[in-house]
Amino acid sequence: QVQLVESGGGLVQAGGSLRLSCAASGRTFSTYGVGWFRQAPGKEREVVAAITWGGSMTYYVDSVKGRFTISRDNAKNTVYLQMSNLKPEDTAVYYCAAKYYGGLQRETSDYRYWGQGTQVTVSS
Repeated sequence: QVQLVESGGGLVQAGGSLRLSCAASGRTFSTYGVGWFRQAPGKEREVVAAITWGGSMTYYVDSVKGRFTISRDNAKNTVYLQMSNLKPEDTAVYYCAAKYYGGLQRETSDYRYWGQGTQVTVSS
């Protein structure tokens, strides 16, 4: 069982930066692959980035490549999403999700554990 809590969202102007954190309970978080997803109003939830359980491989959706960086600190049971050069179209609720021994899964159905989400709003 893993419980996830996101934090770090907020309101930022276009071009600004935010760092989201996904803090996990449990001592075996290092065995979970993690994905960051986002859902804008009226749209489906989509994957933004993912990182393998070992942290050696990452995935980014094309729209955030070069702007977002996913990383993990297993000693702190935390996965981060550093977001830079934010655009209004990045506005959404951001969720982290975990899958036991996960790779770079990109579908919501692949993940068993979800956080409650954190709002990111980018003003133009």
